[in-house]
Amino acid sequence: MNIQRINHVGIRVMDLSVTRAFYEQLGFVFVVGPVGPEPVAIMKHPCGIVLNFILNATGEDKQNLLMDHQEKPTGYTHIALEVPDLDAACTELDHLGIPLTEGPIELEDARFVFIRDPDANVIEFNQPVTPGAFKTRGH
Repeated sequence: MNIQRINHVGIRVMDLSVTRAFYEQLGFVFVVGPVGPEPVAIMKHPCGIVLNFILNATGEDKQNLLMDHQEKPTGYTHIALEVPDLDAACTELDHLGIPLTEGPIELEDARFVFIRDPDANVIEFNQPVTPGAFKTRGH
């Protein structure tokens, strides 16, 4: 299988305006949307990461079914965004008023923290010891 990279990550959300404002704070740029039958809105970060926001979430419960319950069903739990300086990223998150929900956590090969978007989707900021590497233990 000749897989070259992840093309995009799809994240189900409630409100495009709230989601767009949050991710713009992280540097993502609105591309298009809503489009398609679901519908979907697309944002892209200058580093090349593309997020598709699926705009069909229902209900007012802002719990993450994969992370906030005792039972642990299968599924994608978070996205991890690599940063060159975790301390600087944490300072910027604090300046933006975005609280850390876990961390900082330090392992031999990486340091990382977690936040939640407005729909309780989990985002990890990861500073590997070797840029471009992945951590071998942890979440």
